[in-house]
Amino acid sequence: MRQLVIAERVSLIGHIVSTVFGLVGILLVIPNAQVIFNLSELAQTAIQWSMAGGGVVYMILGAAGVFLYATRILGLGRALAFLLPSVFISLGSELLGTSTGFPFGHYSYLSGLGYKIAGLVPFTIPLSWFYLGFVSYLLARAGLEVDKKPNLWRHISAIALGALLLTSWDFVLDPAMSQTSLPFWYWQQPGPFFGMPYQNFAGWLGTSSVFMAVTALLWRNNPINWERSQLNIPFAVYLSNFGFATVMSLTSGFFVPVLLGLLLGVTPAVLLWLKSSSTPVQVLMEPAEISVARVKVAAK
Repeated sequence: MRQLVIAERVSLIGHIVSTVFGLVGILLVIPNAQVIFNLSELAQTAIQWSMAGGGVVYMILGAAGVFLYATRILGLGRALAFLLPSVFISLGSELLGTSTGFPFGHYSYLSGLGYKIAGLVPFTIPLSWFYLGFVSYLLARAGLEVDKKPNLWRHISAIALGALLLTSWDFVLDPAMSQTSLPFWYWQQPGPFFGMPYQNFAGWLGTSSVFMAVTALLWRNNPINWERSQLNIPFAVYLSNFGFATVMSLTSGFFVPVLLGLLLGVTPAVLLWLKSSSTPVQVLMEPAEISVARVKVAAK
């Protein structure tokens, strides 16, 4: 268990450090390329590596850290019950979207995010759906006390709210990653919302709702024993990724998406984190059936 915790913390710290390093490179180094030539050879190599593979490492570390956290807190079965649906369903949506324009609109990925599956979708994209989708759903599920007071309405609300938290992150990230001088994807048919079609948000809500609903079904017989302290890591992962998107958008002049994301994403996330109970939930266990054999005692 100790090794698992160490690996988890190293991955998550590396995820956050690579976020900061990436921001420095994108916002300070690239606009001032002449600065690079005044640096040492080692520093130049580090910057070149960051520009070529920093985004890939950032998402791999995020996915690894969140998966290790999920395994430690929820167990391997529950962790896989979110990982597999989120990765395969999001990958299917992305492949469909880049091929046909449904459900997000017509767009294409550029370089910088790793090897492209079928030449269309970088392998890191489904990983980002997984780890940000996981922390979003976890915050919603815990904040709405789905495991403490389970009913259909709470399950549906947690799925809808989790999908909204994830989509709100995209409100902020997408303009900065597609409409700036260093884009990672581009819209073939730009839409009215800072270059994005409104269809994109419907696609995000729909895709995330589907894999969160699948996970809810897979978890239905395994209530989770929550404590607020266990939600600190999901909360921190959500805020750090939102912070990255916010800095990118603000420096590019996209203020409205940031305000919208703060209203629909960060504010609910904070309220859900505060709402989550600090008292452990009593896990419901089905009574085990014990068969006792009859023993005949013969007295002499």
